Amino acid sequence: MATITKRKWTNKSGDHEAWVVAWTDASGKRHKKQFDKKRDAEAHRTEVTHQVAVGTFRADAASTTVDDAVTDYLKLLADRRDRGEHVTEHYYRTVEGQLRNYVAPTEEHRAKQPEKTRIIFDGGIGAVRLSQASSKVIGDFRDRLRAAGVGVVTTRRILGSLSRALQNAVGNDLMAINPAANIRVTGKRGEGSKKVVPPSKADLAAVLAEAKGSMAVRMRLSASAGVRASELYALRWKHVAFNAGELTVDGRVDAYKNEDTTKSTAGLRQVPLSTAMLTELRKWKDAAKTSEAEDLVFPNSKGGFLDHKNILKREFRPLLHAAASKAIEKGKKLKAFNWHALRHFAISTWIEAGMQPKTVQTFAGHSSLAVTMSRYGHLFPSDSHRNVMDQISTSIFGDGAQMAHDELETV
Repeated sequence: MATITKRKWTNKSGDHEAWVVAWTDASGKRHKKQFDKKRDAEAHRTEVTHQVAVGTFRADAASTTVDDAVTDYLKLLADRRDRGEHVTEHYYRTVEGQLRNYVAPTEEHRAKQPEKTRIIFDGGIGAVRLSQASSKVIGDFRDRLRAAGVGVVTTRRILGSLSRALQNAVGNDLMAINPAANIRVTGKRGEGSKKVVPPSKADLAAVLAEAKGSMAVRMRLSASAGVRASELYALRWKHVAFNAGELTVDGRVDAYKNEDTTKSTAGLRQVPLSTAMLTELRKWKDAAKTSEAEDLVFPNSKGGFLDHKNILKREFRPLLHAAASKAIEKGKKLKAFNWHALRHFAISTWIEAGMQPKTVQTFAGHSSLAVTMSRYGHLFPSDSHRNVMDQISTSIFGDGAQMAHDELETV
């Protein structure tokens, strides 16, 4: 039970008084905290009495802030990155940006950002003590993010990084529970939707007509096998099975030239290749300077990994510009698309060819069928859905549903 006592003393500056809250935690350790005002002391007594009673009191939580928890978590990630324990440089910098731009912003981190892309968000919770980091505090932080125009998906990712930082604090016995664990982020209907629209066949053909050499092969492989750019640059000749007619995807290269496994276990996959694609890859291999099993399929001039930013700047965007200019000369208009749209194009053609959703998920390397359907579900043909439902309903209504359908078809 926490108690409050009044303390009085006199010195050269006059008479003084303070209110001291004293309590014993679950381990038997004594604690004291002094307040200038009685109401603050009473509020603290109520708080610690409850925390001790339910077993959530942590002495260090009163002096440790969310900023401290963020710092500890980033240090943990940095150590794992340096040891090569499934934390890439790209992942580390992404999490650091989420935590240091939004959760616990620092002027030092802001100063490191390019001025054009610098993020200024003043609604962070870095100064909040862990003892005060309640679900309401996290919920209010979420609401400030949304009010500042941060999208649903980005807000979820920020809160995910915050939750992992606070869970690390729980593991270090700085907190008893993680207040960010069950915070939900909702938006308006359709907001944050990941449904994609692939390039048209005409637009892709127009761009491919301008592509030459390695760029043409890379684009056609991406648009047929659905590999991500990071996966494309990690491909080695051992991954191309000419006899089996398939491509094995088991790695990726991040923006900092670090090689790692695919984004998820589902990303490890074999994708069938067409005869035409295999023929083009065979010609590319025959013309390559080095084509041993461990050699990269698409190396840079020094045999290392290609730089995606340079590819976009020096090759892909000029290619789009050239194709658009040609289209204008012919009285047409080309709708520009980004590199990742080549993957969308591949997946859309699989759907158009009649592949089942589960097959599409497997070839795309999606972590779940839900991901596939949330992004590409609208591309699956819907004109046969009524037929499917009628077939299902025959077990309930006999032939009645089919008869009704036949009648409708004759109208």
